Amino acid sequence: MTTKAEKPTLSGTRLKTRKRDEKEKYDPAAFRDTIIQGLDETEGDLEKVSKFLDISGSRLNYRRYADVLFDILFAGGQLAPGGFVVQDPDPEKPSRTNVCVFSTEENVEKQKSFYEVFYKLIRRYKYLEKAFEDSLKKILVFLKGFSEDERRKLAIITSLLLANGLCTARVLASLFEDHLVKEGLSLEFSTVMFKTWLGERDLSSVFSTLKKSQIDTRLMELFPINKRNQDVFSAYFRNADLAVIADMQVKQEAVETKKKLQQEMNDMIHEQQPAAEIRAYVLEEMQKNGIPEHEVVILVWIIVMGSVEWNKKDELVTEQALKHLATYSPLLAAVSKSGKSQLALILRIQEYCYENMNFMKSFQKIVVLLYDKEVLSEDVIQKWYKGGHSSKGKSTFLEQMKKFVEWLENAEEESDEEDD
Repeated sequence: MTTKAEKPTLSGTRLKTRKRDEKEKYDPAAFRDTIIQGLDETEGDLEKVSKFLDISGSRLNYRRYADVLFDILFAGGQLAPGGFVVQDPDPEKPSRTNVCVFSTEENVEKQKSFYEVFYKLIRRYKYLEKAFEDSLKKILVFLKGFSEDERRKLAIITSLLLANGLCTARVLASLFEDHLVKEGLSLEFSTVMFKTWLGERDLSSVFSTLKKSQIDTRLMELFPINKRNQDVFSAYFRNADLAVIADMQVKQEAVETKKKLQQEMNDMIHEQQPAAEIRAYVLEEMQKNGIPEHEVVILVWIIVMGSVEWNKKDELVTEQALKHLATYSPLLAAVSKSGKSQLALILRIQEYCYENMNFMKSFQKIVVLLYDKEVLSEDVIQKWYKGGHSSKGKSTFLEQMKKFVEWLENAEEESDEEDD
């Protein structure tokens, strides 16, 4: 009778060796110790640091312990919740290294040198990109656990990382944590960060980076709830010599306000609410938010013209447009009291008719209707005709308006003669 061969077993010595190897490979404490020891052996020479990290990536599990790796490179040791470095039970073992961001001088040029360490590491091991961003986002949550100078250093290196695209502004979402906002740590961090960032890149680059991660609309959240208003925001950043950030927020606030106004108007028109109610709402929002009239009149035109499915036939679309605009002419008149806003409107009408070919023959009739409804004045129409027009469809539209402008001029001369 045959029996199955017994499965070979490892000897005790070989089993212990394998367990030790596995511990070094999968134990975060062992990984931490190896990294700290290697960094200490470089004696702060950042070229040697980059070389050590490059070589170690081929034998250590960076993918599994990326969080530990970046904790060490930023703070010098593995971080516990709250931002405190984890101490090893064995007092003989170093739990922290001085080769890290927090131990580098609080100086942009020195921090740029450490930025190169991160850059070379992530360029070599591309799979670390997401883990790097996630680690930095977590570290920012721990701001309260760091000293004041450590927070400033972290703000400087973060701005360099953002300025050079090594991470996205998504990491800044951590600054909106309630406990950081209430303690004033978010504002403190942002002030240092913006000053450094603007020293490296212009405002448009900073704004673009923030916008890509939808952080540009959240800057007001850096302030406690009871201080979230434009006056407080502007005063703070102007006093911090960051007037450009205050100005950027003013523009951003205006954009958001106009978006809200546009959406509300759009809803009211689609719900077929009376034009008088829409007019009252628009005028109230204009006054409350200080939105310039010439900007509002363009918004109204866009929404009014966008609320209809237009006929494709030229001869029918004109009749349809005149009827629709007659309904909303009181609204247009209410937001075009000044010559500037009226000229902005007639230019927008010109561009609209040029961009929508089935309206090419409608321009003159639309302008005459709005003249009759006292939306456009004869002075503005003449100013547009004599040189205030756009180049888009210029010859066609000037030809359409020629007889009407001549009629306006003759009517004006006759009026002057009667006065004499």
